[in-house]
Amino acid sequence: MLDGRPLIDAHVHAARLPTLKPAWLAWAREFGDAEAFDGLYGADGAVDPARFDAYLAQEGVDAALVLTEYSPKTTGIQPVEDVLPLTAYNPDRVKLVANINPHMHYPVDEELRRQLDLGAVACKIHPVHAGVAADSRWLYPAYEVCQSAGIPVVVHCGTSSFPGSSNRYADPVLLDDVLHDFRDLTVVLAHGGRGWWYDAAAFLALSHERVWIELSGLPPSRLREYYARHNWARLSRKMIFGTDWPGVPGIARNARAVADLCPDEETTRLVLAGNAAHVYRLKAAG
Repeated sequence: MLDGRPLIDAHVHAARLPTLKPAWLAWAREFGDAEAFDGLYGADGAVDPARFDAYLAQEGVDAALVLTEYSPKTTGIQPVEDVLPLTAYNPDRVKLVANINPHMHYPVDEELRRQLDLGAVACKIHPVHAGVAADSRWLYPAYEVCQSAGIPVVVHCGTSSFPGSSNRYADPVLLDDVLHDFRDLTVVLAHGGRGWWYDAAAFLALSHERVWIELSGLPPSRLREYYARHNWARLSRKMIFGTDWPGVPGIARNARAVADLCPDEETTRLVLAGNAAHVYRLKAAG
């Protein structure tokens, strides 16, 4: 709980450092709290489960969705197995998000089912880092698994500055055919169209019941500006709080800033936890 409200951070990276490229570590220390970040790691470069859980509790986080990523061209590898000690230590607080890269995984549906069996509550697709369009037929078997299982697909929709990124794949319009072909699929737009696609992301969220905007990597002070062309009271009810930790000064700090932007208490609770609890089928938000 944070200030008497449930809090879910839907976008957290707790990666083991030896598997990552130097640019990822530079990003974490430049944009985040380097002291807090370094304090959570052991000598082996892995996040200490007890320290990580205590940090989340200190920041008021009831549940954190920890992402995995198979992007050797850009950030490196954040394999699902590295997250399992964190989810095992406190499964009520730490939740696993799967990741599929069709350049590495075949068949993608088989690999996704393997990760779901390990406890994943969602699947993330990273077109920009993986170098594959969201509407690629290579990904369709994974979408079918998610739709059948009733779990959301988190799609990176925003620019990335990591070397090797293919930002042309960040356009949310690439999901248009996917949404038509998978009518019961829930889609979360991570980073909310960061860069040049805020309007496209907002339009998709407002026109599709199952599409949501996730706020990771977006400074709260700029949110009203980014979505200025849309009805803020309506759009904010389709938002899900996330930080992109460790590339953020602090989870609680961001959450309070987002709360200050919400038009009423009901919307605040939806953005900070209620929407995520619904979309990811979590119990942490009460």
